[in-house]
Amino acid sequence: MSRLTIEASTALCLLQDAGRFGVRHLGVTQGGAADWRSMSWANWLLGNGLDAPVIEITLGGFTLVAEEDCVLALAGADLGAQVDGEALAPWRSFRLHKGQRLQFTRPLLGARAYLAAPGGFDAPKVLGSSATVAREELGGLDGMGHALGKGASLSYSGNSLVLLRELPSQCVPDFTGEPLLDLVLGAQIGEFSGQSLFDAFNSVWSLDSRADRMGIRLLGTALQYQGKPMISEGIPLGAVQVPPDGQPIVLLNDRQTIGGYPRLGALTPLALARLAQCLPGARVRLRPVVQDVAHREQIQYLRQFVSL
Repeated sequence: MSRLTIEASTALCLLQDAGRFGVRHLGVTQGGAADWRSMSWANWLLGNGLDAPVIEITLGGFTLVAEEDCVLALAGADLGAQVDGEALAPWRSFRLHKGQRLQFTRPLLGARAYLAAPGGFDAPKVLGSSATVAREELGGLDGMGHALGKGASLSYSGNSLVLLRELPSQCVPDFTGEPLLDLVLGAQIGEFSGQSLFDAFNSVWSLDSRADRMGIRLLGTALQYQGKPMISEGIPLGAVQVPPDGQPIVLLNDRQTIGGYPRLGALTPLALARLAQCLPGARVRLRPVVQDVAHREQIQYLRQFVSL
């Protein structure tokens, strides 16, 4: 068993995996990595299962020290990672020698970095997952939903004798520019005014600073719902709800399980992964798609993990 010690951390540095499924009927949300693509690539670089537990580091402020020689992998945002002061780029596996310090400073490109260890970090499974959901006090190193804290010890049991790898450039996601986020149209789409539907898909939205792992508010032209009041219904990952103020909210991994606001629809998994790398104030656009198109694009993307 290999160990790493955390020297500095924030409330935004969490242990995550693919999430907690089959329990929403109990009122338990799924949690899991906000950017599932980057989490999967971090694990792929070490030959792990794509859903193995990783560290999700949001905006930086995280430092750890190796207690012995090890091999780790980094994917996702460029948070100014350094090994003993020397810059470390993401999308690769790397060696960390005993006593060396890995530090994440500040966002340079993107918002969330994912650190993987051989076999995945050790943590108890609660309802089938190690994903940290603070509100529900589930997951994490202690199973109680706590963020990673200073002085905590990270361990893993996988084999560190792995070849170093780098993700091919054609597979590295693009975190620059204004992302175009695909949205599968929802059940209440016909209850919005025609002008609102035009505005929803032909305007630029900015991300509010009021954002967390439950949801992100989009700021722009207010949308008008013209339908009847709704009874609360199940909420999928990526649902775009429109509350009475007309400013849409994209619901993320730690969302509630039911809600009564009308929905434009839901962002696709690929769109959600891209949104997870946007900082407050970033500008995005929405693009309507049908479910069959979104499904084909998802399958095509997943095939990359097999073909490589």
